[in-house]
Amino acid sequence: MKKGIIIQASARSEGNTSKIVTFFQENTNFDILDLNTKNINHFDYDFKNSDDDFNAVFKDIVANYKTIVFATPIYWYTMSGLLKVFLDRISDFLMKEKDIGRKLRGMNMAVISCSDYDKTFDGFTMPFVESANYLGMEYKGHCHTWSEDNKVSEETKTRLKELIVNIEKED
Repeated sequence: MKKGIIIQASARSEGNTSKIVTFFQENTNFDILDLNTKNINHFDYDFKNSDDDFNAVFKDIVANYKTIVFATPIYWYTMSGLLKVFLDRISDFLMKEKDIGRKLRGMNMAVISCSDYDKTFDGFTMPFVESANYLGMEYKGHCHTWSEDNKVSEETKTRLKELIVNIEKED
């Protein structure tokens, strides 16, 4: 089993979140999945989206990784729409192919957020924490990041390294 995957969920594949993800990847050797390059449709109770990219992507993740790190810019005080759609689609595997959805149990989850400044808002992590609890995953924490002069700031590097240490801790 591979160690981890970073799911980059920005509308810009080469934006500030990508710079943060690249630094994190260089310090973990985690694989990167850029949701902006995938065709993942909204959740549908009739499962009409089975021909998009989500099913294959999700099955690969639960079969090959121990840790999922969600990396998202903060848009309108919350996660990106790309990431929200991805999280909603996990329902496909909680309703239809439950044996695959249950493979999330025991996996680790962490979150990296990115914005133009050093501030997050109350409640930002709640969907991640509660989703991890519901899915039986170990929530390893959140790291808020930003860039300065189009570069990863030193403070951000320090924070990301602290998240890496927390992810690597065995509980």
